Amino acid sequence: MKTSHIFLLITTILLLNFAEAQNITVSNIDEYNAALSEINSGGTIILKNGEWKDTNLNAYGNGTKEKPIIIKAETAGEVILSGDSSLNIYGSHVIVSGLWFKDGKTTSKHVVQFRKNSKEFANNCRFTNSTISYFNVADESIKNRWVDIWGKNNRVDHNNFTGKASSGTTVVVWLKGEEHVENNHQIDHNYFGPRPDLGENGGETIRIGTSTNSMKSSKTIVEYNTFKQCDGEIEIISNKSGDNIFRNNLFVESQGTLTLRHGNNALVENNVFLGNNVSRTGGIRIINEGHIVRNNLLVGLTGNGYRGPIVIMNGVPNSPLNRYHQVKNVDIQNNTIINCGPMTFGAGKDDEKSLAPINTIFANNIITNTNSGRILDVVDSTDGISFSGNIVDSDANVDPKYFTKTVIDWSVLKSLPMPTENNPVLKSVTKTAMSPNTDIVESERETYVAGAFNLNNTKIPKAILARTGPGWKPNIIAPLTKPEDLVIEPGIGTLSKALSKAKDGDIITLKEGTYILNKSAKLKSKITVVGAENGGSIIKMQKDIEKSFNYFLRLNENTALTIKNVTFDADHSRPPKYAIVSPDKMESGIYALNAENCTFKNFTTKSGGSIFKAYTGTMASSLTFKNCKFLDSYRGLNLSYDKDNLGKYNAEQIVIDNCIFKNIEEFAVNYIRTTPNLNIKGGNIIITNSIFDKVANEEKGRIIRTNGIHEVTIKNSVFINSYKALNPINLQGTNAIIKNCLFDDSGFPKLSKGAKKMNLIYKSPKWDDKEKYIPSEKSPLLEKNNDKGLIGLIQN
Repeated sequence: MKTSHIFLLITTILLLNFAEAQNITVSNIDEYNAALSEINSGGTIILKNGEWKDTNLNAYGNGTKEKPIIIKAETAGEVILSGDSSLNIYGSHVIVSGLWFKDGKTTSKHVVQFRKNSKEFANNCRFTNSTISYFNVADESIKNRWVDIWGKNNRVDHNNFTGKASSGTTVVVWLKGEEHVENNHQIDHNYFGPRPDLGENGGETIRIGTSTNSMKSSKTIVEYNTFKQCDGEIEIISNKSGDNIFRNNLFVESQGTLTLRHGNNALVENNVFLGNNVSRTGGIRIINEGHIVRNNLLVGLTGNGYRGPIVIMNGVPNSPLNRYHQVKNVDIQNNTIINCGPMTFGAGKDDEKSLAPINTIFANNIITNTNSGRILDVVDSTDGISFSGNIVDSDANVDPKYFTKTVIDWSVLKSLPMPTENNPVLKSVTKTAMSPNTDIVESERETYVAGAFNLNNTKIPKAILARTGPGWKPNIIAPLTKPEDLVIEPGIGTLSKALSKAKDGDIITLKEGTYILNKSAKLKSKITVVGAENGGSIIKMQKDIEKSFNYFLRLNENTALTIKNVTFDADHSRPPKYAIVSPDKMESGIYALNAENCTFKNFTTKSGGSIFKAYTGTMASSLTFKNCKFLDSYRGLNLSYDKDNLGKYNAEQIVIDNCIFKNIEEFAVNYIRTTPNLNIKGGNIIITNSIFDKVANEEKGRIIRTNGIHEVTIKNSVFINSYKALNPINLQGTNAIIKNCLFDDSGFPKLSKGAKKMNLIYKSPKWDDKEKYIPSEKSPLLEKNNDKGLIGLIQN
């Protein structure tokens, strides 16, 4: 019998058992409130099908296990709570079933909560067989949760939670007060559907506890849930209390991790993480002490760093509750990791997080990949970690003190790799005192082996087989959103907030004034930002910021930004390193940037800083800069971090038109590809009518670096005052050309492998206004004096 049929049968039997209690059918909130008084000690209220708009339901009473109070839909899924609706469950043995909170706009901090107020809570209550979809807030200043669980022994099960886009965690377990400690709540068989990246903290799907109450015991069980594309923030699940269990859950294409953030003694077992090679998908991140992480399967997770398949963090000495307690007494055993990014041990090490893990066991795990990718990034000492029986099947180089290399014999069970009986190395490992007696499918380990599965296993993990969501299938359609024209006032954080909420097609208009950032902003849509016509819309870092950030703006995957008339000014005692950066490393989704009439200045940080940075493994469809100024900075555009990856480059096309680069210490552009053959297509840069004034002014300086790029065109441009540079440009290949350009005190371009030069002029530009780069009547830059075309800026 199918699991869904079993669930419906059990529900039917339960309801039949309660049939002797009074059943009352109601069609509006007044009838409902009147009916509640009649079933205070047991009975059923049936909500008639239809839309219940702006309805605040209180489901309460003093039921018993044998005679509960039931609030249910006439037909599950056909009672629609819309608008500003909410549900409070409190009392004892109250069951609410079959509701659909759909496309609402709430003014409350919750949609469903297991309490009435700070003194009346729910115990032994249940919210089940329901859906909350695209139910967001009327006021974006509200941090709203969909389900707040208070009290003890409550259950949230067989629900669908999809489309939360507003700030605030989807489901929270609270431990504020002794009435909520050791609560024994259950969160099971729910389907957590897509949640977009919030762009800030507070986008967890489940949080159990808070840092303040993290040393209290919760004893909450989270099991048999599905998390699909839950991308709200890096912590899909945030454990912030003690003694919780996370088992038999399925994570699919979710860009984050199950994070043991605060609290001790968590059990993480029998979970399955399927990344399907989606960027930023992660596994399990470990902080604090006493945790057990065993029998988990992690496949196709591409994240690294904090989003690695298994991450062990460094701790803070004498850590306050809200920082990072040292990892100690943690047991990580019998996990199988297939085609994932590298694990990280000692993650986050810095002057504050200086305590490496201690008394930790990492044993009898299997790690395999087919791309020879890194297995482990060791950031701090591993002296406090005991390694044994860890098997690696990969061409990657590994340290033998951590891993034993072998070739594993695999079979395939419904697309899942399974180790066969023909693996003597897997049998050679040694069982520890903490080794599990069963495997991921809960079969006895009669012969103890490394990894999550017994050899020759024929069972699918329960996390994959579990029937999650309600017994009825909600037809969830995302509400249509129309592009908006938004006018944003200058101030602290106003621009960051607007960018985090922006939708595809939005146009954000900035007024004249300063837009102060107190953290980096991340773009997650395709939008246009337009500043004041005179360039008076200025973006700066907050002066008294406690901790500086690396970049002003990040373009995430699958985004596009057109930005006009904006000044990025990094002037600060601790300036940001970059104005704009690509998606994070190895996030390969296409993005695009078009900057017009923008100024970038004072990006002077020398430890890798530049005005624009493209991270390893990223790709822009186009980067276009028109009528822009790049001033008084260390480096210009840096797209060189894939230099060690054969054939890789970071933008299909770069266009620089009518731009000024002035007082740039190193390069204006560093755009490279490592290739054995320049005739292989890959990369295209076009530079026209631009000024390069005192750029890369050193003997071996290169103003424009284009090594390995297939097509390079530089024309109608001026190179001046780089008097120390011998060869400011080095062009290679038959598809590279520089023509109709002027060099004055800036060396000579070097050409090889068929590169071409035409109509180059080596003489003074003869300015009428050298600050604005306006040529005099006798200047060789003018077409009438060179017979080829205008060289330098096209004056507006």
